[in-house]
Amino acid sequence: MEPGRETLEVDVLFVGAGPASLSGALHLRNLIERTIKTPTECPRTLGPVSIAIIEKGREIGAHSLSGAILDPVALVELLPDVDISTVPSAVPIREDHLCFLTSSRRILFPWLPASFRNSGNWIISLNRFVQWLGERAEECDIDLFPGFAGTQLLFEKGRVIGIRTGERGIDREGNRQPSYESGVDIHAKAVVLGEGVRGSLSRQLIREFRLDEGRNPQLYSLGIKELWEVPQNSQACGKVIHTLGFPLKTEDYGGGFIYHTGDRISLGLVVGLDYRNPYLDPHVEFQRFKTHPLVAAMLQGGKLLQSGAKALPEGGYFSVPKCHFPGGLLIGDTAGFLNSRRLKGIHLAMKSGMLAAETLYDALVKNDFSEATLGGYDQLFQQSWAGRELYEVRNFRQAFEPGLLAGLVHAGLQMAMGGREIRRRLENLPGHERMRTIQDYYSAKATPPPSLAPDGVLTFDKVTDLFYSGTKHEEDQPSHLLIADPAICHDRCTKEYGNPCQRFCPANVYEMVEGEEGRSKRLQVNPSNCFHCKTCDIMDPYQIITWVPPEGGGGPNFVNL
Repeated sequence: MEPGRETLEVDVLFVGAGPASLSGALHLRNLIERTIKTPTECPRTLGPVSIAIIEKGREIGAHSLSGAILDPVALVELLPDVDISTVPSAVPIREDHLCFLTSSRRILFPWLPASFRNSGNWIISLNRFVQWLGERAEECDIDLFPGFAGTQLLFEKGRVIGIRTGERGIDREGNRQPSYESGVDIHAKAVVLGEGVRGSLSRQLIREFRLDEGRNPQLYSLGIKELWEVPQNSQACGKVIHTLGFPLKTEDYGGGFIYHTGDRISLGLVVGLDYRNPYLDPHVEFQRFKTHPLVAAMLQGGKLLQSGAKALPEGGYFSVPKCHFPGGLLIGDTAGFLNSRRLKGIHLAMKSGMLAAETLYDALVKNDFSEATLGGYDQLFQQSWAGRELYEVRNFRQAFEPGLLAGLVHAGLQMAMGGREIRRRLENLPGHERMRTIQDYYSAKATPPPSLAPDGVLTFDKVTDLFYSGTKHEEDQPSHLLIADPAICHDRCTKEYGNPCQRFCPANVYEMVEGEEGRSKRLQVNPSNCFHCKTCDIMDPYQIITWVPPEGGGGPNFVNL
């Protein structure tokens, strides 16, 4: 420990206040309280157990974004007495549709696959849901610390013993300002990482302990979402529409979603981050999606309220790393627990947090936090309904490697065969390796396609959507987007890929601007725009961009998303 640095001791530390961590902390507290009420069931007196959650967002839920449809199975297990209708913004789903879109028409699927049926599920705002869970956690004497970003792992004798939070008040040159505050060292018997997709601490851990050895590389998608206020339509309330086709090509993985909640519509586009076209811009494709007659008619007379974007871990069962390590566990999106066939992951994240809690409870009772004890978590997950659900769709995302049409046929066969394949595991490349160079993809016609001119009513540019995300960062701080070799961006990438960071980033973080006299364009990075979606870290073809947490409290404020 550095002299003068504050230290906080807790029993269990959760990093990231998403549905996985909050469910895990709540379930652990409930298990402990049950022991206090029935001490004969516990072989030793536990005594007070301190549980803490740190969150890099300015408040609980600020960085939480999803479609979102909630399968309540895990929530009912976590809080069996809860009335789901009392969850803020929750709307029961009454109607399901799946459409294939051409540029001007929609074709309804005559038969709705089981994975798209949402009877008993709810449309929610993940932001509001996470806030609600946070309130339940505070009521249960769980310490929540929003505005604190975990930036460094603390090790002792080869095991994780805690994390260090980021400093505040450092200017962009690395100098301490009058407002400087050092980070805090938080020591814990166990550290649970629920920091979301492509977490900076979990990446270090996976590399340090080779947790992904023998696994498929993770596959990701980018989800871009807007929330609209529209004229009240009670008949449409609870209506869910998923789409395939337009605006994406059949070679691209992805689709759209439209969720009606009466006077509001949540809509978005999910684009697989393994596309080949170096000129593809997911944000532009989403704006084109809204111009389809089906979507435009629903938004007529409405106004944009909120917007945002988030990456999704869609590699599936064979991309999940080993989820225990010396000193802790991986949960939720950090581990890759998402069912891409059902387009759902909240219930899996919650269950993973609860199973982590059961593992940690066992460790507390035994006073044994060895890797052998924590290793029971992986087995618990495999044996649970969550593990079985994920295994059933183990090769779903990989089935779409040849494109949409072949993928639909392949996925249909998987559904009929219960997920079975001739080979047990279909392998995949990391998504960024599938992007082709301009010359490769366009041949002699190596010119960018025409971009969409936003009208400011139905379609918007990235800067406008950025405004509606509530994103704020302290401007005078070091960039949290680290580029290993900018020369590659200025020279090689310009020629080979046309600087795709300008397009795959949904927040206008990366721009190629005019250089000094007689010089070629140079890359300008605008880190204060960042949505924290991690797309640049994922999709950069050279893998020279690394996302690290900025000063705690910065980033988007995804209200009602």
